[in-house]
Amino acid sequence: MKRSMYTMSFLLIGSGFSLLQAQTRNDSLPSEATLQNCVQYALVHQPIARQSEIDEEITESQIKGRLADWYPQVNFNYSLQHNFQLQKIVFNGQTIQSGTKNVSAGQFTLDQTLFNRDVLLASRTAKTVRTQAKQNTASNRIDIAANVSKAFFDVLLTSQQIRLVDEDIVRLERSYKDAYNQYQGGVVDKTDYKRASIALNNAKAQKKSGEEQLKAKYASLKLEMGYPDSLQLKLHYDSVQLANEVFFDTLQTVRYDQRIEYQLLQTQRQLQEAQVKYSKWSFIPEVSAFADYNANYLDNRFSKLYGDNLPNSYAGVSLKFPIFQGGKRTQEIKQAKLQLQRVDWDIQNLKNNVNTQYVAALSAYKSNLSDYNILKDNLDLAQEVYNTINLQYRSGVKAYIEVVNAETDLRTAQVNYTNALYQVLSSKIDVQKALGTINP
Repeated sequence: MKRSMYTMSFLLIGSGFSLLQAQTRNDSLPSEATLQNCVQYALVHQPIARQSEIDEEITESQIKGRLADWYPQVNFNYSLQHNFQLQKIVFNGQTIQSGTKNVSAGQFTLDQTLFNRDVLLASRTAKTVRTQAKQNTASNRIDIAANVSKAFFDVLLTSQQIRLVDEDIVRLERSYKDAYNQYQGGVVDKTDYKRASIALNNAKAQKKSGEEQLKAKYASLKLEMGYPDSLQLKLHYDSVQLANEVFFDTLQTVRYDQRIEYQLLQTQRQLQEAQVKYSKWSFIPEVSAFADYNANYLDNRFSKLYGDNLPNSYAGVSLKFPIFQGGKRTQEIKQAKLQLQRVDWDIQNLKNNVNTQYVAALSAYKSNLSDYNILKDNLDLAQEVYNTINLQYRSGVKAYIEVVNAETDLRTAQVNYTNALYQVLSSKIDVQKALGTINP
């Protein structure tokens, strides 16, 4: 087996993670997409990413809608009334009709909020609410980047396994021909070439199984990217990166403020603090100013109704102060403070979980990296053993059964190696996510 193939796979680990940090957004993919291309495509086209952007726009619209209550509210009301029977009143012992048959009025009203706790809350929390919406988007983008990266690596490694099986098939076909020719020449019995035939058929079946798995993993990658299933997707990776990029600084310490979940909880705490103040503001009166202008039209003749206007206008200030509500406001303040305490405990719980997640992810990474290095050495040894035994078999020193065993060991080493490679890639992403260092 060519050592360069494994070196390229080894280099893939380092090259892949550097692509997670890309910032450029692309609306289309090149003919051969890198991890960077796939992640950036997903950040534009994945439904969750699009929904997050829409949520930001909705939040901005809601903020502007609430802040609009600070502006003067101008309204116009119009009415037209025809009285079939006029109201009658008794005056000085006589019954007389009051009013006119036709009445119309136009009213302009202006209301200006001077103090209202709902509007004040919207004004003071507008920036924080915007931050929360952006943080939700960032959280979704991190999940998308991590999921696409894992799916990308899974596709590449499955493709590599198929390439390895192809090389196995070439080697087994050669062994089968050699064994069959020796059988035809009377050197060995038919057992050797039948064993070779069984091994060859197993390899072909393994390739078919791998190809079906590859289809499923491509479908999974397309799903994570939001890529149309009907379009073909070809992947490309850079094998030039230095091999030492596979290693991760295991001495890093957890910084809670780098985790998007922690940032979201801090934002939630700020909003809850504002909610406590909002509840306390219920003891402050609501104050507003108003002004009205009324145009009144009255006449028994409809054609002359709008001939004369009897206007009136006024302006004033209103104050609303709830004096007693049965302790409702006190309980609302208590509830808001208790909710704030819950958020504090959520923050503490997250800190504990972050530490646990990092320790678990780092432990898995170290274990997988150790397995990877061991299995890479095993692969080299299995390749060397196979080459030696195969050469000895051709020289008539070894029996064919030993070649079969060596081939089995080599295939097992290949599968274990590629699986270990994926585990290292996956666990390194988990460590980066636990540290909060994935910033797509």
